[in-house]
Amino acid sequence: MCPSLPCWSCCCLLLLFALGVQGVPKDPSAAPEQVHLSYPGEPGSMTVTWTTWVPTHSEVQFGLQLSGPLPLRAQGSVSPFVDGGYLRRKLYIHRVTLKGLLPGVQYVYRCGSAQGWSRRFRFRALKNGPHWSPLLAVFGDMGADNPRALPRLRRDTQQGMYDAVLHVGDFAYNMDQDNARVGDEFMRLIEPVAASLPYMTCPGNHEERYNFSNYKARFSMPGNNEGLWYSWDLGPAHIISFSTEVYFYLHYGRHLVERQFHWLERDLQKANQNRAARPWIITMGHRPMYCSNADVDDCTWHESKVRKGLFGKLFGLEDLFYKYGVDLQLWAHEHSYERLWPIYNYQVFNGSREMPYTNPRGPVHIITGSAGCEERLTRFTLFPRPWSAVRVKEYGYTRLHVLNGTHVHIQQVSDDQDGKIVDDVWVVRPLLHRMMYL
Repeated sequence: MCPSLPCWSCCCLLLLFALGVQGVPKDPSAAPEQVHLSYPGEPGSMTVTWTTWVPTHSEVQFGLQLSGPLPLRAQGSVSPFVDGGYLRRKLYIHRVTLKGLLPGVQYVYRCGSAQGWSRRFRFRALKNGPHWSPLLAVFGDMGADNPRALPRLRRDTQQGMYDAVLHVGDFAYNMDQDNARVGDEFMRLIEPVAASLPYMTCPGNHEERYNFSNYKARFSMPGNNEGLWYSWDLGPAHIISFSTEVYFYLHYGRHLVERQFHWLERDLQKANQNRAARPWIITMGHRPMYCSNADVDDCTWHESKVRKGLFGKLFGLEDLFYKYGVDLQLWAHEHSYERLWPIYNYQVFNGSREMPYTNPRGPVHIITGSAGCEERLTRFTLFPRPWSAVRVKEYGYTRLHVLNGTHVHIQQVSDDQDGKIVDDVWVVRPLLHRMMYL
């Protein structure tokens, strides 16, 4: 008791004492948090992004030793971000790009400024060129509440299993909620994974609020389209990330549909010219063209917007992706896992009856949106569609191994079954048959 002081004074003194005992920094708002990596598209580089609550310098110190001094330095920039909620909370987003990294070498780094530093993290620089075998974790629809896949993803990351993460839209549920505090919580949750691996993203419908402002501010993707669409090379693959959401939120600008479509066509043209070096073209977008879930989402409609375009005829993506021979299309949105037979315009184009994914004559679609969120899992229709090969209503995520220029290995990990592999398929395309269905 403090008989000579008002009750609130006692509480303040006790709080200050507790903070001092625990060694909290003098100005904790300057301490970096929400640290994550992304690949800016330039070989030998990696971008570090983090958040503070006051403006500070942006510096990354890095080196090769786990302990001792970090001799290398890189400077970057800081940008204020004001959330659109009624509190107008202000965050400071820092970005620093490390360059001249040695391919395949492990680096140790910390980020921040003289006002506060992060703890040390480790990452391995991506290898250069097409002649290696990247392994990726792929999933969408992971929230701050019920992120069922995250503990296993953390363990996989600690074991050095992956080279990168593809998060195919829908983060936090939602990043703007509670004046963006849910976004802060989510970014802290993924830090053990995202601070060690390039965490590559595309926008989903749950990022829509305030014109996708939290998504655009918090992530640092290649290109100059605010992370809405971009592409990058990884081993034998050319990976294209795009926004399905431009088809649904037209009040942010119908011109975005046309801009993205023409960008996609130019990028696909270049990727096809580079098939000899990087034979695989892989796309990632949030809302699927097809699905057999028991709901009324766009993918359950025969003429889905993503597939056929606006008004069923403008800027549809299925014809575009088929024309340029996209090999693998990654989707999420449905909180389940579904693998389709090779398909185009509702027709199955298997390579053969015995080996449907060897020389398939159409693209392979994977829907992987069961990483876990507050909305739980999505039911399937009672009977699968003729073009649906495998359906799994369990929490989990996908492993994508681009082994070489002819073989890709896809596995679905079930968190409900303690990491059991519940789908396992190889897609095989000998180079001579690469363009056979154009």
